[in-house]
Amino acid sequence: MNDSSSTNSDGQVNPRDFTQGPVHTHLIRLTGYMLLGFVSIMSASLIETVYIGNVGTNELAALSFTFPLVMVFQGIAMGLGVGASSVVARTIGSGDQQKVKLLITHCFILVIVLTLVFSAFAYFHADSFFNLLGAGPEILPLSVDYIQIWLFGLPFFTIAMVGSTLMRAAGDAVTPGYLMTIGSVLHIIIAPIFIFGLLGAPKLGLTGAAVGFVLARTVSFLMYSYVIGIRDKLLYFSIKGFFSSCRDILHVGLPAVASNLIAPISMSVITRLLAGHGTVVVAGYGVASRIESMIVMIIFALSMSIAPFVGQNWGAASFDRVKLSLKLSNGFSLIWGVIAYIFLFLSAEYLVGLINDDPSVVQAAVHYLLIVPLSIGLMGVMSNSTSSFNALGKPIPPLIISILQMIVIYIPLALLGDYLFGYRGIFIAGVVTTSLLGIVSWIWIYREINLGIERRTKDSQKNPVNP
Repeated sequence: MNDSSSTNSDGQVNPRDFTQGPVHTHLIRLTGYMLLGFVSIMSASLIETVYIGNVGTNELAALSFTFPLVMVFQGIAMGLGVGASSVVARTIGSGDQQKVKLLITHCFILVIVLTLVFSAFAYFHADSFFNLLGAGPEILPLSVDYIQIWLFGLPFFTIAMVGSTLMRAAGDAVTPGYLMTIGSVLHIIIAPIFIFGLLGAPKLGLTGAAVGFVLARTVSFLMYSYVIGIRDKLLYFSIKGFFSSCRDILHVGLPAVASNLIAPISMSVITRLLAGHGTVVVAGYGVASRIESMIVMIIFALSMSIAPFVGQNWGAASFDRVKLSLKLSNGFSLIWGVIAYIFLFLSAEYLVGLINDDPSVVQAAVHYLLIVPLSIGLMGVMSNSTSSFNALGKPIPPLIISILQMIVIYIPLALLGDYLFGYRGIFIAGVVTTSLLGIVSWIWIYREINLGIERRTKDSQKNPVNP
């Protein structure tokens, strides 16, 4: 990025240029606003769980059965966003602003088409999917009714999610956090109106939560469209180079999508295993995973924030800043992992009781929260590493790590753990898997960065005019 874009008129560093200024300041700023958005999304998800927990245990279990499918669509959206943001951030670092706008525009076109196709497929095959997961006759229709309404809001939610990723890659850390928060607050306000039949609305129960999601995310879509298209003028409506843009985006995006899809596939297997222990265990798993999400969202906010930082600085050949950002991020993740586990160890039963007071549900959820969070710190290290790989334009290592984590190691260990220790063994398997691959990913990313620096240095020596 040229000097004029790196500083403001008063000589201060432009906050959208991550190649200048203190590394920790950029990371704190990026993570802070990303965390604001995550807090709002996870809070809306958790509060929705509280709403449904007051409706009934069957409804709570039905909502838990929808998690894998919801994760599939979120994984597709995030994977495409990761691919586009990787290219956008590195392009900004090299200074080509016109290409940035084309990439953003073409990414939205690609996302809209793919989302509509996948949504239509899921709508007509939802019952088969939930049957495969082991949903019983009293749960199946509840899950199907919820997801079929939820899918109408998916295109709007996807555009907002990808838009947030691209805006951060372009250097805007502030606006996505605010917009994500507004959308989630709307969800929290609208959902109970249709769940419980307030203000003259029909009492829809579980499906009312889906109606609230659709309405809230439609408003979010309109806000994102205004900011990206009108305020920031980040769109350039041209099909010129569309297939080239798609190729660049999908080079990172497809492996990222594949990595993200492996998680819900694994989660589907785990849900099926847990279903063998009864509906209350599935319900407890759903409650505990929502609580855990609230605790680890700071880890994921950091890992998503490091990607645009690494991308811009790698594109600008600021290698020391890339290394320092990883060192700071991994150190924070490990410290937060210790703090988070101590908190959950002391408060797990109380937190679960706030959502559902069924003793069997509480017992299953507490077992989860006393086992799985042991690996939060190394989970953060693994997330930082995979985000950095994608930012460098190296999507294959994250894919390999995901395959190892979710299929090669986790599922066999979960089957063994289930056989030896019941559903608690499934939770232990997750801890062992995450801890092992957290260490592997830590070593791998530093090796890849050092090799990349060597290659870039050799290339610059061969061609000093255009390093």
